[in-house]
Amino acid sequence: MNRQNKPRAKKTVFHTLTPDVVISLVEAALPVRCTNLCRPLNSYINRVYELQAEDGAGLVVKFYRPGRWSCDALQDEHDFLLELAADEIPVVPPLPLLDGRTLGSHADMFFAVFPKKGGRSYDEYNEDQWLELGRLLGRTHAVGARRQPRDRIIMAPDRSTTSQLTYILTGDFMPSGLAWQFEETAGQIIKEIKPLFAGVDMIRIHGDCHFANLIYRPGESFYLVDFDDMAVGPPVQDFWMLLPGYMRESFAEIDIFLEGYETFHHFDRRTLALIEPLRAMRYIHYIAWCAHQVAEDGFSHTAPDFGTDHYWRREIIDLAEQLERIQSAPPPSGNFFP
Repeated sequence: MNRQNKPRAKKTVFHTLTPDVVISLVEAALPVRCTNLCRPLNSYINRVYELQAEDGAGLVVKFYRPGRWSCDALQDEHDFLLELAADEIPVVPPLPLLDGRTLGSHADMFFAVFPKKGGRSYDEYNEDQWLELGRLLGRTHAVGARRQPRDRIIMAPDRSTTSQLTYILTGDFMPSGLAWQFEETAGQIIKEIKPLFAGVDMIRIHGDCHFANLIYRPGESFYLVDFDDMAVGPPVQDFWMLLPGYMRESFAEIDIFLEGYETFHHFDRRTLALIEPLRAMRYIHYIAWCAHQVAEDGFSHTAPDFGTDHYWRREIIDLAEQLERIQSAPPPSGNFFP
């Protein structure tokens, strides 16, 4: 990527939100008055702010980055959250606005307002917590399996991953001398894992279920938060990132998790073989995510060296190692497979 010739990111109203604009939009959308609190919260893609109603209630308003999701796609996210909340599954659904909808708009932006829910994250779970997480995701997927969304990404090698690879290769993000190596390695991964997804049940899932998107509220339970990456995909996608290591190092955790999960929803244990392919897809997804940041903001918040020779050589090595891991995986056996 030639950084000197790279055009600057186009500034929109999304990049110029001020506290006054944020508070005024929320007050106009909800039957509340707010204090002057307007605290930016961490978000690499959207703009998220903590507000406070005059009665002391905490609010969180999220302005979705223009062009990332269609109106239908955002409504899919909200509908899923509302369905989950109606079944008393611990999520944080958007608040209804004065017009009866949950999705507001301003200029070229959509936004939503949520009640503030504090909690803590764990990066390691005990046996009881693995059981609880299994029940939580089993209940979530039982709702997710009821119907398909209108406009959400389909998490499969020949769908989402192929699209992400195309975006990376056509976006002038890497030195030409390394592009062929990256394309060859990523393409081989897609070719290798595509047959493994044939006939797999694809349902509405969270899509980005790692420990930071699970918060624990004392006296309540784990809450599943941040459904921005909601997708249609294999249920196993929603728990492999929680595991303490590779599958062969995590049999005990998988066993306890599935005990809780299968109380509420069937799990096809053959799809545990998708964990390493999904990890490879995650690598490509993350690179595309960084590329979108560069295209929209001029730099990547999470990969400051994005676009350098060192960055791309490292990513090619990581993909090659993951491809080898997939190709050398032993055949399914043991208690986890029929």
